[in-house]
Amino acid sequence: MMLVILDYGTRNVRSVQNMFRCLGISSEISDDPETIVVATKLILPWVGHFNYGMEQLQERNLIDLLSERVSVAKVPVLGICLGSQLLGRGSEEGHVDGLGWLPMDTRAFDRSETAELG
Repeated sequence: MMLVILDYGTRNVRSVQNMFRCLGISSEISDDPETIVVATKLILPWVGHFNYGMEQLQERNLIDLLSERVSVAKVPVLGICLGSQLLGRGSEEGHVDGLGWLPMDTRAFDRSETAELG
């Protein structure tokens, strides 16, 4: 098994790798297409803004490769935080398209309801 944690400018890749290490699971952090193409499982982490995440995937020329690996080769992928939002068609908090792997759109929280919690 080759578990690859995608590095596309994320801030939490090492914490994700440390979590797997604690579970006794080896993983590799990479944005290298040669590594991604042999991955048997993919993790798409992220802390940040939807547009920026998609722009970083685009700048690294990873969108087509990832789409082939997930949609055609059926490599399992786990999105964490914003990474899970990128799996869908788009987000109310952004103006760019998502990866479109899932038939979903991310909606923003109604902040008028969450203001009472803070």
